[in-house]
Amino acid sequence: MNKRGGDERTRRLEGKDKDVWTNKAEIKRLWLVIVGGIKVEMNKKALAVLMRARMRPNDPSKFALSPLSSNSQGNQSGANVARHATGDRNGRLNKKRSFEVVRESMHSAISMNKTEVLDSVLNDFSEGYFSLSFENRRKLLLTLAKQYDLNRTQVRELIKQYLEIQLPSGTEAQTGGVEDESFLSTFYRIERNLRHSLKPVYEILFERLNTHPGGLKFLTIIRADILSVLVEENIASLRALDSYMKEKLSTWLSPAALELHQITWDDPASLLEKIVAYEAVHPISNLIDLKRRLGVGRRCFGYFHSAIPGEPLIFIEVALLKNVAETIQEVLWDHPPIPESEATCALFYSISSTQPGLAGINLGKFLIKRVITLVKREMPHISVFATLSPIPGFMQWLLAKLASQSKLAEAENTSCSSPGRSELTFYENVLEPEEERALVGSSGYLLQEKKRGKALDSVANFHLQNGAMVQRINWMADRSEKGLCQSAGIMVNYVYRPENIEEYAQSYFSTGHIHSSNDVRRYIQPLTENESNTD
Repeated sequence: MNKRGGDERTRRLEGKDKDVWTNKAEIKRLWLVIVGGIKVEMNKKALAVLMRARMRPNDPSKFALSPLSSNSQGNQSGANVARHATGDRNGRLNKKRSFEVVRESMHSAISMNKTEVLDSVLNDFSEGYFSLSFENRRKLLLTLAKQYDLNRTQVRELIKQYLEIQLPSGTEAQTGGVEDESFLSTFYRIERNLRHSLKPVYEILFERLNTHPGGLKFLTIIRADILSVLVEENIASLRALDSYMKEKLSTWLSPAALELHQITWDDPASLLEKIVAYEAVHPISNLIDLKRRLGVGRRCFGYFHSAIPGEPLIFIEVALLKNVAETIQEVLWDHPPIPESEATCALFYSISSTQPGLAGINLGKFLIKRVITLVKREMPHISVFATLSPIPGFMQWLLAKLASQSKLAEAENTSCSSPGRSELTFYENVLEPEEERALVGSSGYLLQEKKRGKALDSVANFHLQNGAMVQRINWMADRSEKGLCQSAGIMVNYVYRPENIEEYAQSYFSTGHIHSSNDVRRYIQPLTENESNTD
């Protein structure tokens, strides 16, 4: 590239997106790193990914988020994600609409029977909804939950009618020996009417949006807004609305309706941008990092739905290794990777959900099973399927346990709530001399701390309900600031044994039993009665 051409490209970049490219020096540094130092061709796709994902090399904290992508900055609540999406969409809409206008369009979308104009009505409601402030969305959702709920007066009347019908004496009704078909038809009629009356009116809106272009994505955004409100207010009618919507989404997003796709460097830049933005566990630091995660010895699979094209609902990153990795550093910086023919282990090191509105819908369970089946078929030499997972709730739990002890008082000024290098200082002062104690504590946390009979830690509960076992706990496996603050640097290997997945999942679901290896259980003394050797 000649100097004149480079200067012209710089001027175009500066004029096009000043919030990303702040000055000529930054652009020059980028070109020197990519062209001079690393010698990677800056083709159109690479530039598109960098520009669209707002990536600054070696500075993952500078990502500008796409709509609904707040979880790429960590495990944030659905409330923050939904509000960020609201702001982005509002910024793109020039025309603001009043609450009353949007409420009327919602009513029309529910009550309209003319199919020829229904699409236009749904489009009008969708555009109006995105033009509302978050507070007006809250008001609209409460209106939907309360005024378009089921008719309880009708339900009570039908129940009363049903209870007034006297069953035949003896066992005739149970054996099918009743001859009076007209008598039975009364039961059938009331039961049918009762089933119909138990469906809330807002189901009509959900069903219509599901078959409308772009409607499924719109429904996930609506549910993200509902979850945002519920974080701040526990409103019974809104919780019932959320429960009903979650049930419908779970049905519409069954595994049969989803397509498994391996994401590669050859996919469109728009898709690669979303992978960067939505990565929630280990942020993608730069273009080279992205290419490494999609290259030799690595796999990335996503679940897609035809109604939301070009955007994964959830994706998982896999490393092909000789042995189960003990630290995330060896996974992210394993360069060059081993030949794939020498790999014996498929390690799942990151799984990210992209839609806050699908919270609580376990798509990951089906994704992991599908990926295991696919990898086994394509690479028979892979025999071990494991994860390298964080323990995001461990430090919060540990600090609570240490609250009455003197060490916490000594480290009070260096806890995770303090700015700067507080997490590192807390580790150096409290945890570093206590490796054995930390491993004992983390084992107890994983195996013994329960909520409603299931593992307290969210990541542990996810893998255990999917049929995994706790195989190994790794000290100082994640030295990042986030890893130290959330998990004291500790990570866990969960192992999926294909022949035991269903058995382990069922026992965990029915009794809360956690299968673990002897290496993990040795930290817990004495062993509890319900722990058994699963090796």
